[in-house]
Amino acid sequence: MFYRENGQFKTSYQSDLQIFPIAQDRIALALFALVAFVAVPMLASDYLFRAVLVPFLILSLAAIGLNVLVGYCGQISLGTGAFMAVGAYAAYNLNARIEGMPLLLSLIGGGFCAMVFGILFGIPSLRIRGLYLAVATLAAQFFTDWFTNRVAWVTNGSSSGSVSVSALQFFGLALDTPARKYLLCLSLLVLLGLAAKNLVRGAIGREWMAMRDMDVAAAVIGIRPVYAKLSAFAVSSFIVGVAGALWGFVHLGAWEPAAFGIDKSFQLLFMVIIGGLGSIVGAVFGAAFIVLLPLFLNLVPHWLGLAISTGTASFLEHMIFGALIVFFLIVEPHGLAALWATARQKLRLWPFPH
Repeated sequence: MFYRENGQFKTSYQSDLQIFPIAQDRIALALFALVAFVAVPMLASDYLFRAVLVPFLILSLAAIGLNVLVGYCGQISLGTGAFMAVGAYAAYNLNARIEGMPLLLSLIGGGFCAMVFGILFGIPSLRIRGLYLAVATLAAQFFTDWFTNRVAWVTNGSSSGSVSVSALQFFGLALDTPARKYLLCLSLLVLLGLAAKNLVRGAIGREWMAMRDMDVAAAVIGIRPVYAKLSAFAVSSFIVGVAGALWGFVHLGAWEPAAFGIDKSFQLLFMVIIGGLGSIVGAVFGAAFIVLLPLFLNLVPHWLGLAISTGTASFLEHMIFGALIVFFLIVEPHGLAALWATARQKLRLWPFPH
């Protein structure tokens, strides 16, 4: 009975169109932000930051970017790992070649380079769709793998093909602790997540969803397919590029082209499917699930006293991923986000749910 909007009257269009129109949601969000920004940095261990929280935040950001393209605009993509790689290597070159380049500008520059790359490989979406578009974006993955392995300029002449960054600073503050890296990733996730949420709620978001639902009808009512599809590729690639730069700079510190292989593209696609297509919060749910499931599979056998090798745990992980994807596609195509929305709706009607 505590989750009611009775008496919460809206007296203006602005208040009626809030992202969180119910006061209880705003209070819960404020408490969650307080815990995330204050309590977690004080209480979490370095292992928790490195192994769980930082990867979860970065992958959530990348999944939000992919969901803009796949979930909201309906343009399938299998080249997300390539866009992450472009963002990471572009940010690295900006940082290495320009003396005194601020970290924030390097990350944004990596996002813009990924955006240009995404628009170029999004041009085929104007003429093809479905499986053919997936193959076209997969070509971006293969091209990026070849380019980063063969062109020495990308790695600043590194003989091994790997690059590394060190002594990161953000507005003069050294990112020398896992807690500070966590706060940087959390801040960017919140800012870009809110920006994406506002975009999909606005006119451009409605154009994306119209193209997703029926592109011919959308063109008939005056929506320009060129603008709608390429803008979705641009926004998606920018967010994914920033996530790729964070993955290289903050999480890995040193990486090689294999860090952004096709496995990363499929992993992000699984996050979007399991979390929920066309949902910002679903991307976060999917990333949490993908990050926590391997840890869960490694810990449970030890709790039960079962000796399971690392290889067996890896096979179980892939089997469960596949089974869950089939399950969600058949039973709940909108993923974990739909289950969360259903639970909220039942809370609003409690004690008379139906």
